[in-house]
Amino acid sequence: MHASPTAILSAPSLIAARRPKWALNIAAAAGIGALAWLVFSRAFVNYDTLYALIWGRDLAHGRTPDYEITLAPTPHPLAEAVGLVLSPLGEDGAYAGMLLLAMFAFGALVWGVYLLGTQCFGWAAGALAAFVVATREPFLSQGVRAYVDVPFLALVVAAAVLEARRERRGTPVLVLLGLAGLLRPEAWLLAAAYVVWLWPALSAAGRWRAVALAAAAPVLWAASDWVITGEPLFSFTNTRDTAETLGRPRGIEHVPEIMPRRLGEILRWVPLIGGAGGFVLAMVIARREARVPAGVAVVSGFGFVLIGIAGLSLLGRYLLLPAAMLSVFFGFAALGWLRWRKVRWRAVWLGAAAVLLVAFVGSTISHQSDRLDKLRDGIQLRGRMQDDLRALTEDHRVGPLLESCGPVYVPNHRPVPILAWYLDRPPDRFKSAQLEQPRRGLFVGPATAEVRDKFVLDPHDPGKLAVPDHPDGFRRVAENRSWVLYERGCS
Repeated sequence: MHASPTAILSAPSLIAARRPKWALNIAAAAGIGALAWLVFSRAFVNYDTLYALIWGRDLAHGRTPDYEITLAPTPHPLAEAVGLVLSPLGEDGAYAGMLLLAMFAFGALVWGVYLLGTQCFGWAAGALAAFVVATREPFLSQGVRAYVDVPFLALVVAAAVLEARRERRGTPVLVLLGLAGLLRPEAWLLAAAYVVWLWPALSAAGRWRAVALAAAAPVLWAASDWVITGEPLFSFTNTRDTAETLGRPRGIEHVPEIMPRRLGEILRWVPLIGGAGGFVLAMVIARREARVPAGVAVVSGFGFVLIGIAGLSLLGRYLLLPAAMLSVFFGFAALGWLRWRKVRWRAVWLGAAAVLLVAFVGSTISHQSDRLDKLRDGIQLRGRMQDDLRALTEDHRVGPLLESCGPVYVPNHRPVPILAWYLDRPPDRFKSAQLEQPRRGLFVGPATAEVRDKFVLDPHDPGKLAVPDHPDGFRRVAENRSWVLYERGCS
């Protein structure tokens, strides 16, 4: 039964969406996030999100964020708003707050996938789908490094759960998609498609309201760019220019090759093949139940195609949303027969599901555990390097030099936001030694070959110069296990 047009976008519907089991859902998301933190025993804020903290602090102090520094990430208005809210907590407090929100978002994503799978195909399918997402290296990697993609995914999945529970829910779904649209523009496409879905059931006033809600995120994003840079499309043009600078794959011609390969890298091949088969099977025997995850999968997949058309980077993390939906269909393919008992060829389904589950368990034990071990080791290593860089700034010999001497050179662009955040300095005060040879001032260099080789923003960082381990004429001032500070002409 369809909701009445007047009720779809009403305030009571938003209140009702928050009421059922909200405490359980929050506790489950927090528990899953805490468990992931315990498993890795470390998490850290990545390059992009550190800039969101820096720009949020700028806004809190009445300064205009500088989006045009070399290799600045794409600005995400909601992430910067969070940085603004957290900035009164200070460097340590804001950093910890961002990490806590990131781990909660990861837990919310996993729990949301469980709820969506349960609502559509039964609890067993939902549990298997959530397990897939919780154990895939790309989802975990994005979560423990506090990428904005995970909160984006959590918001979209939450919107999908609300819609799956009650068709044409309206305002709550559009609000969640609007928030997601301040983190990733793919949500704009989802919101537009949802308005088309709502349209037949809405009154004239309801249609205007729905369009306004769907348009809010892109309008706010463009307005933010316009106010800060004078260019309403700055995020688009800057992202495209950065992709070109870093030599990342771009263009619609690469989509047919990259899309299945990246989905396979995210899910691995058993869940990918099972998810694709489950999608087809659901369209045959459970089309109504599959409507929401199928719609999200198709629209978000089309969004990746549009990214190719726009000439932006075809990164694997832009496929995390369709991958999450395919995990739901994998759950249906492997365990949906528990609910669909009257299918004539159920015995065939049972046999195929058994093969699928055996292959999944075998591949998870033989391959996925190794991938997770490598991820944990990588997170430990890079987190330690970041902690050591922060510790170097607190050395009693270093602080006065950083205040009085410049410029400050770093081996590549990756350390820039870490130093800028903890020293409360504009990022443009730090210069990459790949672009400019250090001749005087300070140089923060790697203490070991491992730090030099691992602490790199991108293999295609722009740079014409070889980074010296010890610049000529510079003397060693301070060091720890990961970093060394050199100076020349500062005394």
